[in-house]
Amino acid sequence: MLVGVPKEIKNQESRVGLTPASVKELVLRGHQVLVQKNAGAAIGLTDSMYEGSGASIIDTAAEIFARAEMIVKVKEPQPQECAMLREGQILYTYLHLAPDPEQTRALVKSGAVCLAYETITGANGGLPLLAPMSEVAGRMSIQAGAAHLEKSKGGMGLLLGGVPGVAPGHVAIIGAGVVGTNALQIAVGMGARVTVLDKSVDRLRQLDLVFGNRVSTMYSNAHTIEEAVLDADLVIGGVLVPGAAAPKLVTRDMISRMKKGAVVVDVAIDQGGCFETSHATTHEQPTFIVDGVVHYCVANMPGAVARTSTFALNNATIAHAVALADKGWKRALQANPHLKNGLNVCQGHVTYEAVAHGLGYPYISADSLLA
Repeated sequence: MLVGVPKEIKNQESRVGLTPASVKELVLRGHQVLVQKNAGAAIGLTDSMYEGSGASIIDTAAEIFARAEMIVKVKEPQPQECAMLREGQILYTYLHLAPDPEQTRALVKSGAVCLAYETITGANGGLPLLAPMSEVAGRMSIQAGAAHLEKSKGGMGLLLGGVPGVAPGHVAIIGAGVVGTNALQIAVGMGARVTVLDKSVDRLRQLDLVFGNRVSTMYSNAHTIEEAVLDADLVIGGVLVPGAAAPKLVTRDMISRMKKGAVVVDVAIDQGGCFETSHATTHEQPTFIVDGVVHYCVANMPGAVARTSTFALNNATIAHAVALADKGWKRALQANPHLKNGLNVCQGHVTYEAVAHGLGYPYISADSLLA
């Protein structure tokens, strides 16, 4: 198969879909890989490294989209990229379609076969292609929140870990999944007072066994969320409904009653966000203020540590990329039900139920297209 890797064009996005090592995996199996010039240069992955792994360097994204049978990216295709997709071409990347009707419409129109990293499941449960970026974003959420508690960044002027004689800040983490657990690790390490909320008592029990009295665990409901948010100096939103829009768990009213200069970090912003006041921001302008509360809602947080993120992501994505290249999309999906769960849009149809229902499309099952 002819595989194409265009340079990412989203604001401040330096990750790349395939590393030289991943390219070599494909080339050794008889596939040809086209990599756009300087696609990985910003993170030290030079064109000569890609050529040394067997890739061909191509000047423009247009040529890659025109020639490749499969496009491997990191972030969702931007409008100009959607316009270059063609019928039957495989797109393998993060999509996050539920809060993005324009992208969904463009992908449906293209007729491409679009597989989303974030809905591919794992044999042991979970979302293994989303997990590495959730690990990065969870850890980053605390350092971003701590930085924006500084007065110069709009915060209340609080040192999250405190000092002897001065109490540490209070971090409330909504959701104890991959994002929440990684945020919890960093917050505890910084010496903050931490409350974590989740609907799974089993998960809270696990965290209690690991962290003991260093954290407080609370069952998540409207009352406990409100209680924690109003007391917190930093709130991390890390909830996820796979493939669907994130629930709005923190209301505008709660935000209006929070401490002035408090910070909220909405890690769920790719799926629409879990704070009612959230809207996506960029690394260039990461924050905005509502009712005196600093909102950090960067939609591609792991892009700030693009080198670490690229290698972590490739560890998770390369096996499925090889399967798609070796077998073609139909045979690969028929052979692997977990990869089949990644099919979101295919040949003009929406094939992920939560996206179809959320955006008003008829739902067409992947099985019906594979028959």
